[in-house]
Amino acid sequence: MTQPMKTMPTGTKTSAYNVAEHLRTPEEMAAYLDAWLDEAPEDSSGIARALGDIARAKGMSQVAQDAGLSRESLYRALSERGNPSFATVLKVAKALGVRLHAQAA
Repeated sequence: MTQPMKTMPTGTKTSAYNVAEHLRTPEEMAAYLDAWLDEAPEDSSGIARALGDIARAKGMSQVAQDAGLSRESLYRALSERGNPSFATVLKVAKALGVRLHAQAA
Protein backbone atom coordinates (compact mmCIF):
# COMPACT_ATOMS: atom_id res chain seq x y z
CA MET A 1 0.00 0.00 0.00
CA THR A 2 1.32 3.44 -0.95
CA GLN A 3 1.82 6.05 1.77
CA PRO A 4 0.26 9.47 1.15
CA MET A 5 2.78 12.23 0.40
CA LYS A 6 3.46 14.67 3.18
CA THR A 7 3.20 18.32 2.26
CA MET A 8 5.61 21.01 3.32
CA PRO A 9 4.30 24.00 5.24
CA THR A 10 3.70 27.00 3.05
CA GLY A 11 4.74 30.56 3.67
CA THR A 12 8.43 29.86 4.31
CA LYS A 13 10.72 31.53 1.82
CA THR A 14 14.40 30.82 1.52
CA SER A 15 17.11 32.39 -0.55
CA ALA A 16 20.63 31.39 -1.45
CA TYR A 17 23.32 32.60 0.94
CA ASN A 18 25.58 35.14 -0.73
CA VAL A 19 28.79 35.58 1.24
CA ALA A 20 29.75 38.62 -0.86
CA GLU A 21 26.95 40.57 0.85
CA HIS A 22 28.72 40.07 4.19
CA LEU A 23 32.24 41.06 3.16
CA ARG A 24 32.13 44.77 3.89
CA THR A 25 35.60 45.77 5.04
CA PRO A 26 39.11 44.99 3.79
CA GLU A 27 39.74 43.19 7.09
CA GLU A 28 36.70 40.93 6.61
CA MET A 29 37.76 40.20 3.04
CA ALA A 30 41.32 39.35 4.10
CA ALA A 31 40.09 37.17 6.97
CA TYR A 32 37.76 35.29 4.61
CA LEU A 33 40.55 34.56 2.13
CA ASP A 34 42.96 33.67 4.94
CA ALA A 35 40.43 31.18 6.32
CA TRP A 36 40.26 29.47 2.91
CA LEU A 37 44.05 29.38 2.67
CA ASP A 38 44.32 27.98 6.18
CA GLU A 39 41.43 25.49 6.16
CA ALA A 40 41.64 24.21 2.58
CA PRO A 41 45.09 25.02 1.17
CA GLU A 42 44.84 22.28 -1.48
CA ASP A 43 41.41 23.40 -2.74
CA SER A 44 42.49 25.67 -5.58
CA SER A 45 38.95 26.00 -6.96
CA GLY A 46 37.63 26.94 -3.52
CA ILE A 47 40.33 29.57 -3.11
CA ALA A 48 39.52 30.94 -6.57
CA ARG A 49 35.83 31.08 -5.63
CA ALA A 50 36.76 32.91 -2.42
CA LEU A 51 38.61 35.49 -4.52
CA GLY A 52 35.48 35.70 -6.68
CA ASP A 53 33.31 36.26 -3.60
CA ILE A 54 35.58 39.11 -2.53
CA ALA A 55 35.61 40.54 -6.07
CA ARG A 56 31.79 40.53 -6.14
CA ALA A 57 31.76 42.30 -2.77
CA LYS A 58 34.08 45.03 -4.10
CA GLY A 59 32.46 45.22 -7.52
CA MET A 60 33.52 42.85 -10.27
CA SER A 61 33.85 45.55 -12.95
CA GLN A 62 36.19 47.67 -10.83
CA VAL A 63 38.29 44.67 -9.79
CA ALA A 64 38.58 43.53 -13.41
CA GLN A 65 39.70 47.01 -14.45
CA ASP A 66 42.20 47.25 -11.58
CA ALA A 67 43.58 43.79 -12.43
CA GLY A 68 43.85 44.59 -16.14
CA LEU A 69 41.37 41.86 -17.11
CA SER A 70 38.04 41.84 -18.86
CA ARG A 71 35.03 41.41 -16.61
CA GLU A 72 34.02 38.26 -18.50
CA SER A 73 37.43 36.63 -18.16
CA LEU A 74 37.49 37.49 -14.45
CA TYR A 75 34.07 35.89 -13.92
CA ARG A 76 35.22 32.82 -15.85
CA ALA A 77 38.54 32.51 -13.99
CA LEU A 78 36.94 32.84 -10.55
CA SER A 79 33.90 30.68 -11.21
CA GLU A 80 33.30 27.24 -9.73
CA ARG A 81 34.81 25.66 -12.85
CA GLY A 82 37.49 28.29 -13.32
CA ASN A 83 41.17 27.51 -13.19
CA PRO A 84 42.99 30.84 -13.04
CA SER A 85 46.71 31.05 -13.64
CA PHE A 86 48.85 32.04 -10.71
CA ALA A 87 49.56 35.32 -12.49
CA THR A 88 45.79 36.00 -12.58
CA VAL A 89 45.49 35.15 -8.87
CA LEU A 90 48.26 37.61 -8.06
CA LYS A 91 46.71 40.36 -10.21
CA VAL A 92 43.30 39.83 -8.59
CA ALA A 93 44.75 39.77 -5.08
CA LYS A 94 46.53 43.06 -5.74
CA ALA A 95 43.35 44.58 -7.22
CA LEU A 96 41.42 43.43 -4.15
CA GLY A 97 43.97 44.92 -1.77
CA VAL A 98 44.80 41.58 -0.14
CA ARG A 99 48.09 39.73 0.15
CA LEU A 100 48.80 36.04 0.09
CA HIS A 101 51.28 34.94 2.72
CA ALA A 102 53.30 31.87 3.56
CA GLN A 103 54.25 30.26 6.83
CA ALA A 104 56.05 27.08 7.75
CA ALA A 105 53.71 24.10 7.67
